[in-house]
Amino acid sequence: MTDSPDRIRREFPGISTRAWEHPADRTALVMLRSLSGFDSVLRMLSGLLRERQHRLLYLATAVRVDERQFRTLHELRADCVRILDAPVTPEMFVIQDPAANAFTVGMDVPFIVLTTGLVDLLDVEELRFAIGHELGHAMSGHAVYRTMLMHLLRLAGSIGWMPVGGWALRAIVAALMEWSRKSELSGDRAGLLCGQDVEASVRVHMKQAGGAMVREMNHAAFLEQADDYDRTGDLRDGVLKLLNLELQSHPFSVLRAAELRRWIASGEYDRILDGRYPLREQDRNTRISDEIREAARTYRQDFDQSEDPLIRTVRNLGSDLGAAVSTVGQEVSDRVSKLGERFGF
Repeated sequence: MTDSPDRIRREFPGISTRAWEHPADRTALVMLRSLSGFDSVLRMLSGLLRERQHRLLYLATAVRVDERQFRTLHELRADCVRILDAPVTPEMFVIQDPAANAFTVGMDVPFIVLTTGLVDLLDVEELRFAIGHELGHAMSGHAVYRTMLMHLLRLAGSIGWMPVGGWALRAIVAALMEWSRKSELSGDRAGLLCGQDVEASVRVHMKQAGGAMVREMNHAAFLEQADDYDRTGDLRDGVLKLLNLELQSHPFSVLRAAELRRWIASGEYDRILDGRYPLREQDRNTRISDEIREAARTYRQDFDQSEDPLIRTVRNLGSDLGAAVSTVGQEVSDRVSKLGERFGF
């Protein structure tokens, strides 16, 4: 690893995790957090997952990052904690594994794990992005829900042969997988806010897709692949894309880079850099109905702008029913608003 360039990065005192959370991710989190006792139930699951034993395993088999071990990573973590004004500095471990990977686990006290494959693959600024990405997960509470997903995946493997229970569990896992993919987009935004280096953030995804020889790749050409993926093919390709994603916990690297590009183009990234972002102290006033509307707006925008052949077909079929859909949509929106007012959301 080479030394990080000396540069001044904006800091975001009191920033709320809502600033970087993807609307679909944020809606799921707000609704889950609003359920009385939900986190308590999940923490009870941690006993089944032997979380304390899990951390002890990393203490015994990996290297804990501090000022004496992996000092560069220690300093990058400190920078990210300062920039995002994180209330807690999560523990971080480096474990011997040739696969390039990073993850945040734990329920009561989340901690970050980086593989040696990732550390060897990325330069300092790319590692800053990766650590910021994981810190974003930790601050958003994603580790709790990822633990739930891990538990359900194991459960699905043990009872998947049951005709009724298996299908019901498959539906729940599919829904959590969709949330998990959206949460990765949130993590990427947090990583970009920590590094404030767009080129480095794209390079991370380029290296995850094509390996260390980034000099043989091209930033613009890599992003063009996402455009080709979106618009190329016929109806069959659109269905195959859905099947490819079905059990993926992460979006594909090319598409993640393109999604980060769209977030930057929306102007939201620059607004946060200018100091215009939601504050943690305002989180208690978050209305679920507002989050649902924002998620619905984002999905509708993606649907309207997509060049995917399957979505184009659905969109064209739906054009003849436009008036009816609009009426139903307005009715649903009104019902959500009334429901929110009824329960004080």
